[in-house]
Amino acid sequence: MIILGIDPGYDILGWSVINDKFKVFNYGIIKTSPSDPVEARLLNIHRSLDAIIDEYRPDCASVEKLFFQKNSKTVMNVAAAIGVVMLTLKLKEIPFFEYTPTQIKNSITGFGKAEKGQVEFMIKKILNLDEIKGPDDAADALSIAVCHSLCRKPEARAAGFCK
Repeated sequence: MIILGIDPGYDILGWSVINDKFKVFNYGIIKTSPSDPVEARLLNIHRSLDAIIDEYRPDCASVEKLFFQKNSKTVMNVAAAIGVVMLTLKLKEIPFFEYTPTQIKNSITGFGKAEKGQVEFMIKKILNLDEIKGPDDAADALSIAVCHSLCRKPEARAAGFCK
């Protein structure tokens, strides 16, 4: 099974493509320009994600669920980007699953309040990577894809890692 992991964002959207055996096909970011109008930035996200889907043909996608942010303007823009992601996935008939940051951390480290460094350490171990290149958004997208792969396994659910 090929899994597309998405760390939704308006300025930077992280993405990754792995399989359920933890082979990394690719990962990176979609960056939008602050000088572009909102609709152009959202269209950029759609077109870029659409091209990634066409190239890697994922069977499903896992998306980080939006959590509360203090800045209402930021949360509105991120919510719009998530809407574009969901629409793009739906147009391509790709089922998607949402996970909270706590679920992601818990599935990977066994601790829902793990620090970012702990999660990244485990992701490198699980995916057999020496390093994760690029911004945190790309690493987060790898974590989201790994979370979905782990949470599909009955033993992970039974152990309570995917609550």
